[in-house]
Order: sequence, then C-alpha cells, then structure tokens
Amino acid sequence: MATLPKFKNTHLLDQALTHRSFLNEMKKSKATGKVESNERLEFLGDAIISFLTSSYLFKTFPNFAEGDLTNLRSLLVRTESLSLVAKTLKLGKLLKLSKGEEESGGRENTAILANTFESFIGALFLDQDLPAVSKILEISLFPKAKKLVEHKSLKDAKSLFQELVQEKKLPAPNYKILGSEGPEHAKVFTCGVFVKNTLWGKGK
Repeated sequence: MATLPKFKNTHLLDQALTHRSFLNEMKKSKATGKVESNERLEFLGDAIISFLTSSYLFKTFPNFAEGDLTNLRSLLVRTESLSLVAKTLKLGKLLKLSKGEEESGGRENTAILANTFESFIGALFLDQDLPAVSKILEISLFPKAKKLVEHKSLKDAKSLFQELVQEKKLPAPNYKILGSEGPEHAKVFTCGVFVKNTLWGKGK
C-alpha cells in the first residue's frame, strides 16, 4: 500500500489538503493568518499527472496506437480513478473542510478526493520534483493500466455507446444537462443521453 512521503516544506502539504470551503469558514469567523486553498496546486498536479501518465503509457505499450493510448490515459486519470488512489493514501481523513462540507460527506466525495490527489501531486512536485511524483504514481496509479488492458477495458462507456449507435445506423448521441444540485464549488450534474430526441439513459 502506498504511503504519504515526508515533505521538506510541510506548508505545501498543508495547502494541498485545504479545501476552499475551509477558507470560506475562516473568513466568516474572521480568522487571521495567510491560508490558501488547494486549487492552484490542483491545476499544477493535473498537468503533471497527465504528463507522467502519458510518458509511462508510451513506454509501456509500444504497440498501442494513439487512440488506444488516449483512451487508456483517459481511464487512468478520470475522477473515479484518482479518487480511489486518494482513498488508498487516506487523503480524505486529512482534508481541511468546512463543517457544512464535512456533514454532507465531503471526505468521501469522489470529485473532492480526486481534486485533492491532484493538489497533493502538485505540492509533491514543488517539494521534491518529478522523481518523487513518478515513484508514488508507479505504486498507486500506473498498475491500474495493465489491469485495464488485461480486461480489455480500453474504452469508456461513452465511446462504447457511440459505437453501438453507429452500428445501428442511428444519428449521433446528443448529451444534455437535465439538472444540478449542491454548492457552487462541488455541484453534481445530472446528464441525459438522447438519440433521435429519445432519452436512452441518465447519469450523474
């Protein structure tokens, strides 16, 4: 099981674990001191994960075409996958959240966990550079690639559905947002997929 590496600059780790809702609560309580949320680190971590994952897949699967590599990367770095890695590292338990976010299950929220992992990777990169990031991704994320290949799961549900529609010689699917709920920083959207104006399925 992967464990959190020790940080030279603990402030970076602290920032990576600070959700924006925590800052909003601090403002309401008029707390002093400079504290930043993990959003900027999330931006950096997202790019680093994508880069290192692309490099790993390119070297590991030399016979894969561009399309297969793209699909495999998409499956590896999607929200659900990154949130599982965050759970393995127990990042949810370390998060700084507002009371409201805590009570609404923020520590188990898939999107928040995935974003936190990206923030953590961004912080680790700034603290220890690419080798340290590569090391933890090789333990926690990259092994999932071979499992996906073994199970021939290179395509996501959306791609498979589009192929099914094409086989039936139907018009291309049309996706529409049917509704949304939750706070602005963690909205949950309900989306419907339509073929010939007929609803075929819904998802969140």
